[in-house]
Amino acid sequence: MSCARSLLSVVVVVALTGCGGAFNTRQGDDRATAQPIPNFGCDQCPIENVGDRVFFRFDSAVLSTDAQITLTKQAAFLNRYSVSRITVAGNTDERGTEEYNLALGYRRADVARTFLIGRGVSSHRIKVVSYGKERPDALGDNEKAWAQNRNAITSIDP
Repeated sequence: MSCARSLLSVVVVVALTGCGGAFNTRQGDDRATAQPIPNFGCDQCPIENVGDRVFFRFDSAVLSTDAQITLTKQAAFLNRYSVSRITVAGNTDERGTEEYNLALGYRRADVARTFLIGRGVSSHRIKVVSYGKERPDALGDNEKAWAQNRNAITSIDP
């Protein structure tokens, strides 16, 4: 049994380090074990299981039920890996002026930030930025592309 448990531990460590995650010890924390901090971009890391983005309706910064579920999962993840700092980036589709979209992107990122804080994530760990329409995920002049670009994306800071 002990051998199997040791082998499982090695497999978990190898899987997490293969994700580009860094192992950090929590200085000043009375917990005896270090927690690996996975990279949001790794498809084998836990954050990919909870989702790194939420989507919004046209001209809206109101969180949908699906967005709230995703952010609740993000908060649980972030509370577990409490040494990590994050950025929440708000984005819009290509319609509207640059100024309007920057403000809307900020409102989207800020509503996600506020939700995470309400679920226990320290405000000092969260940076908010708006890219407006400057960083589209999907290209195209149609509703499908626009819907993908109306989002707030959470990423772990390096």
